[in-house]
Amino acid sequence: MTRMIKIGNAQAFWGDSPGAPAELLKQQPDLDYLTLDYLAEVSLSIMAIQRDKKPELGYAADFLDVVRSLIPFWKEGSHVKVVCNAGGLNPEGCAQAVVKILQQEGCAKKVSTVSGDDVLALLKGDSKKELFHNLDTGEPLEQVLNQLVTANAYLGAEPIAKALMQGADIVITGRVADPSLTVGPCLAHFNWKRDDWDKLAQATVAGHLIECGTQATGGISTHWLEMPAPENIGFPVVEMSEDSSFVITKPAKTGGRVNLQTIKEQLLYEIGDPERYLSPDVTVSFLSLYVDYAGPDRVKVTNAKGMAPPLTYKVSATFRDGYRAEACLSIFGKDAPAKAERAGQVILKKVENAGHNLANANIECLGTGGSVPGILNPSEAVECVMRIAVSDPQKEAVEAFSKEIAPLVTSGPQGIGGYLFGRPQVRPVFGYWPCLIEASAIKPSILIQN
Repeated sequence: MTRMIKIGNAQAFWGDSPGAPAELLKQQPDLDYLTLDYLAEVSLSIMAIQRDKKPELGYAADFLDVVRSLIPFWKEGSHVKVVCNAGGLNPEGCAQAVVKILQQEGCAKKVSTVSGDDVLALLKGDSKKELFHNLDTGEPLEQVLNQLVTANAYLGAEPIAKALMQGADIVITGRVADPSLTVGPCLAHFNWKRDDWDKLAQATVAGHLIECGTQATGGISTHWLEMPAPENIGFPVVEMSEDSSFVITKPAKTGGRVNLQTIKEQLLYEIGDPERYLSPDVTVSFLSLYVDYAGPDRVKVTNAKGMAPPLTYKVSATFRDGYRAEACLSIFGKDAPAKAERAGQVILKKVENAGHNLANANIECLGTGGSVPGILNPSEAVECVMRIAVSDPQKEAVEAFSKEIAPLVTSGPQGIGGYLFGRPQVRPVFGYWPCLIEASAIKPSILIQN
């Protein structure tokens, strides 16, 4: 029987702790694979802005620091392989930067890229296709066609597995389905058949459980206050067996917990229909899953059922959707919520008097139930934070709003404060456009960089 493998995840999103990968490897030196997830739904739009300014960018530059932090482990004999989607819009550019770092440090590691997820040209070339309608609203793509910035299909695990089987030590992808970062190493190591749906389903569940990092070990748990040492919360590790049964655990002497509660909470996170969890690798039913304790901070998961994957891939597209800005001011004293509401209305009226009709505006009195109306009695509050946010297709309208915050410090109600950082920054807004594309239209490519 092929030996069990250990797969750890130490990056849940672009902005997660940059020191976590090295720390996890220090805590769990016998890891076989380290997965790192950098891409949320609109991350690629941010990378597009970076690439516009510098064509060689368009990827998660934080990953370069991660590579530097792992080099000492590789030099000391660690055989851990890294699978990540840090490549964003430019996997080759990211890989070239990684190769340069490895060469400078005298660390011989083979770097491979997976690309082919960029489908922007396909969407623009056939924008009337019904598959490209917004999955949430049903609206046709034509209405945002001229504002499209990115469009990337969620690739599956097979190209990752092929890269690993070709000897890659570091696999850098663009957009892939989050669980596929884990499924790929399982395919490569165990050489499972591509239609062994139940095993692929198990690996997909494992990937789903660890893709959000410490959410599986107590992060955002309903019992978070009871979690030990949250300042040292451990990142999750999958111990995968050849028969596809697996255990979720975390390094010893780290904070948080792995128990039935934390695992069940993460199982339910963002799954949609539990009977038909769709991925490019397999369609998974969670209804037959069995979870049980396997020891302290160890939970075993078995009995996922799989079916053939859908004939379409999900596409995450983004488009330019105007501009936005927001500001916060604190207000203390009698009638604080009423003062905050009126102060917000004053700002909006001034913008209107300047000739701008803002498309969207929202005033919240935080601390008085403003973000969850109906829970608290605002009249009882003697302090609150007035948060006001606006958006509009025209940048000039949002700039006019930005100029009206500071004057409230002297023209607003008594007890106002908190104006610390100058005028609110006017930022571009990117809308999210989920749609589908035929899987047969996607041609993943693998490139060995060294």
